[in-house]
Amino acid sequence: MAGHSHWAGIKHKKGIADKKRGALFGKLSRAIIVAAQNGGGDPSMNLTLRYAIDRARKSSMPKDNIERAIKKGCGDMGGVVYTEILYEGYGAEGVAVLCDALTDNRNRTAGEVRKCFEVHGGNLGATGCVSWMFERKGLFLVPAENVDEEALFEVALEAGAEDVKAVGPGFEITCDPEVYDDVDAALEAAKYATEMAEITRVASNTVTLDVAGGRKVLKLIDALEELEDIQSVTANFDIPDDVMAEVESE
Repeated sequence: MAGHSHWAGIKHKKGIADKKRGALFGKLSRAIIVAAQNGGGDPSMNLTLRYAIDRARKSSMPKDNIERAIKKGCGDMGGVVYTEILYEGYGAEGVAVLCDALTDNRNRTAGEVRKCFEVHGGNLGATGCVSWMFERKGLFLVPAENVDEEALFEVALEAGAEDVKAVGPGFEITCDPEVYDDVDAALEAAKYATEMAEITRVASNTVTLDVAGGRKVLKLIDALEELEDIQSVTANFDIPDDVMAEVESE
């Protein structure tokens, strides 16, 4: 998501987060397993694993679950081997959609993803059809309440951030993924709360949606995120605050 929709997406997701907590832990475990499979079980030597563990901790995933996932990834407990796949397609109003998946069955996952797009007025595309519109970035959203913009700007840039800008109800900080940990540590040391802190894909341009389009796109994203094999969904839409309020009122 981009612009206001980063914040709108957070509000939208929080409303359904509790009922999906079990599924979330499953996705986080899978990410840890794959990171350990690919780079070993030592987070100090495996940046992808360190990031996956950090995400799990911030989502209140139990320590035992994290350790068990690392052992599975290292082959200590057996288990399946997952493959990383990026699905690309279009939602309503031509919105570009990316789906990061970890799967042990490509055919099953492709069929489920394709069906979601078709049911919600979109279509699954070929590899490369929309990924060129996105760039991987570290992204932090800091609520504006009790935050001095100049002080936040100084902390973030000194840690290596590329940009700090006021967006919606707070500030959006972006950085190169290589300095994500540095920026994250600097914000934590300065006691800045974050509504979002993750490495994600940021769109180079966005599609502004009206109420009808917003409902269609959010339903598509919800359906995709409910799939067990999907880790994350990114799209290049923007929903103005007043439109999002009406979309959420449904």
